[in-house]
Formats: sequence, C-alpha cells, structure tokens
Amino acid sequence: MLVGITGVGGASLMTPMLVLLFGVHPVMAIGTDLLYASITKSAGAMVHQSHGMIRWRMVAFLAAGSVPAALWTLWMLSGIDRRSLESVDLLTSALGWTLLLTAVILFAGERIATFKTRLFAGASPPSPRTIAVLTVSLGFVLGVIVTMTSVGAGAIGVTVLLLLYPRLQIQEIVGSDIAHAIPLTLVGGLGYLMIGEVDWLMLLELLFGSIPGIMIGSALAPRMPEKLVRNILAVTLMTVAAKLISS
Repeated sequence: MLVGITGVGGASLMTPMLVLLFGVHPVMAIGTDLLYASITKSAGAMVHQSHGMIRWRMVAFLAAGSVPAALWTLWMLSGIDRRSLESVDLLTSALGWTLLLTAVILFAGERIATFKTRLFAGASPPSPRTIAVLTVSLGFVLGVIVTMTSVGAGAIGVTVLLLLYPRLQIQEIVGSDIAHAIPLTLVGGLGYLMIGEVDWLMLLELLFGSIPGIMIGSALAPRMPEKLVRNILAVTLMTVAAKLISS
C-alpha cells in the first residue's frame, strides 16, 4: 500500500520488519526481498514504459555501475560466515544506517533540489560525459548499498538522479529508476539464491500480499496527501533505523 501511495517503502520497511518482527535472519531477509523486488518492479516498469517514461540511456549508465558492484558485493559475502555474530552486526548496522539516510532524504528531498537549483543558478550545465560518469558512479554506490541491505534504490536513487537530470520530468526519473532496479535486484536476488539465502515460501507470501496491497494503495493515492504519508514513512524509518543500529 505504501509503495502504491508514495512510490517508496517496499524494501525500506519490509526487510527490517522481517528481521525485527518475524525473526528472519538478516541475510535471508535481504536475499528474499531482492528477488521479490525484481518481480514486482518488472510489472511497474512495464506500466512506465507503456507511457514512454523510461530513459534507457540513463538505465544503461546506472546498470554499468550497479551490476558489477552487485557481483563484487555478492562475491565478498559468499566468502564470509554469514551466520556469525560479526556478519549479523555488520549487515544489521548497514541496514539501519541506510534506512536513516533514506528517511533523511524523504524529509529533505525537495529542499535538496531547491538548494541545488539556487546554488548552480546561471552556471553552465555539466558536460554529457561528466553526467555519464556521475550516473555510472551513482549506479556503483547503489549496487553496493542495495545488495548489502536491499534498501536505497528508490529514495536515494531518485533524489540523486533529480539533481543530475533537472530537465527531466519526475515521472521519467521514477520510471528509469524502477527499470534500473530490475537488473540490480535480479542479479542480487539470484546471487543470494545461489548461496542459499532465499526463502521461496516467504517470497510467495510476500507477493500474494503485495499485489492487492499496491492496487489498494494506487487507488488511495489520489485521495491522500502524499507529503504527509511520506513524512509518516520517514518517521517510521528513523524509528526502525534507531532500533537496528542500537541492537
């Protein structure tokens, strides 16, 4: 429902809830959520593509950075004892800090864009080559963060892309970000599957819940103040982040 209303909140709430409320091991929760996200975002991307709201050149630049980063992160995770206390602490802390960053961006996203507009008013725009390099770099950072935590592709990716591509419509940014999340989460999810960290039953249960949920949320979206919902979501994420960081 939250994704249908605000466009964010899937992995940001699902993974910590699986860990904190249902006692799922962090690695299993992250792996299952990544594979789940690749399926649900495929449906979302088809809708955006039907409206011509995906910029595939941007998607290619992002994937050029994120897919190698995801493979490198998976290789690192495959070589450690993922059930050790140290690994659990690392993944839990990484998830908590990423949730905190996501919450801050949800609160300050519009202010960041306004500040950027004022700061660079009258300045010549960066060259296409510079934009391309920065987009690939963003993809690399997202690849590491998302593969380690399953969180960050939505709020963090969209906010930075808005700064890099100020002339594009928000719908084009969101559509392109969703399209990029498909290869990223698919590679991440399949990688976790190969190392035995995906719960198929839980994946199906999540899909059975998310399909009617996103339909209800999409129907409610025009009737609800999105800013209020996003602020409530941000406060929730901050609370969950504090719990994860302190645990």
